[in-house]
Amino acid sequence: MFLPFFENLRTTGVPVSLREFLTFLEAIKTGLATYDTTAFYNLGRAILVKDERNIDKFDRAFAESFAGLEHISDQDVLDAVDIPTEWLEKLAEKHLSAEEKAQIDALGGFDKLMETLKKRLEEQKGRHQGGSKWVGTAGTSPFGAYGYNPEGVRIGQKDSRHQRAVKVWDKRAFKNLDDNVELGTRNIKIALKRLRQWARNGAADELDLQGTIRATAENGYLDVVTRPERRNTVKVLLFLDVGGSMDAYIKIVEELFSAAKSEFKHLEHFYFHNCLYEGVWKDNRRRWDAQTDTYEILRTYGSDYKCIFVGDASMSPYEIAFAGGANEHWNAESGETWLRRVRDQWPSHLWINPVPEGQWRYTQSIQMIQQVFGPERMVPMTLSGLAQGMKQLTS
Repeated sequence: MFLPFFENLRTTGVPVSLREFLTFLEAIKTGLATYDTTAFYNLGRAILVKDERNIDKFDRAFAESFAGLEHISDQDVLDAVDIPTEWLEKLAEKHLSAEEKAQIDALGGFDKLMETLKKRLEEQKGRHQGGSKWVGTAGTSPFGAYGYNPEGVRIGQKDSRHQRAVKVWDKRAFKNLDDNVELGTRNIKIALKRLRQWARNGAADELDLQGTIRATAENGYLDVVTRPERRNTVKVLLFLDVGGSMDAYIKIVEELFSAAKSEFKHLEHFYFHNCLYEGVWKDNRRRWDAQTDTYEILRTYGSDYKCIFVGDASMSPYEIAFAGGANEHWNAESGETWLRRVRDQWPSHLWINPVPEGQWRYTQSIQMIQQVFGPERMVPMTLSGLAQGMKQLTS
């Protein structure tokens, strides 16, 4: 029963080793997920998926092996309904009322339900719609999609309608997660973890278990060893572009900001508009009367900080190349001058651009900033882009 599952995992691109699959089988033998389909799914995913980008691939392999009927033949369907009756009975205990279970028992119970399903699949020769007997769509048959029956088996229906199906063979419960999906706060946290650096500092108040075992063995008596707690030491300076064309990306930038605040203990942030000039600010409501001098930022934060700009880099080229080119005030020095100062002050620098990478070559200002920061130092706001950027910052 499980060998096709292993083959489907490899076919769909989940990098699972034979040792990991044997571990999964051993876990099944211990009874960790007996007769519980949800626990069975979670157990398999916990053991066999090492990277969250492979969750969707795992879901497809799981559905192909145990739940989905979308890509399998009629004979496979007949084999699929041989799933142990105990699984359905356990689901019934969790999800059906006493009255509903009594209705099913009155008709012959689960054994009768599954036996009838197999018989219908053997007898049916084509697609069926409506009615109360055949496997198909609509109607009141216990088997199929988009109908109604209080003891039915749902097959081939995307979403639940009445929440009454006894069993859902082809349910996909998780959305896609891959390198190029639009980011969410959780996905961003996953990508940012690559940047976190840990060091032991402070008082030695954390138990060193390995050191204690080693010291006890060497000395012949219990010798408790402590060590400083590990703390997140990476320092991040975040510059966020606001207003104008960035309004279209408010939601995703908010998610990035939220994720960064939760991942990095040493995070400082400032806002700017379009390009960096002589002043930045912390509060957008006081952007004109409570600015911080950019020179002050350069003097305050040492070169050990990781400097990250977030913006679409889309503006008039004059805003980058010329003094007085800013669209809201007279800038005494060009934006390029300030960007080069940033680049020199913080060698670990990065520009994250929410504009799809395929469109960058059509905007001159994006190319100009790439020339200042370096082509490899501008990355798209995707999971793969953030992973690439975090690698750049740690190199």
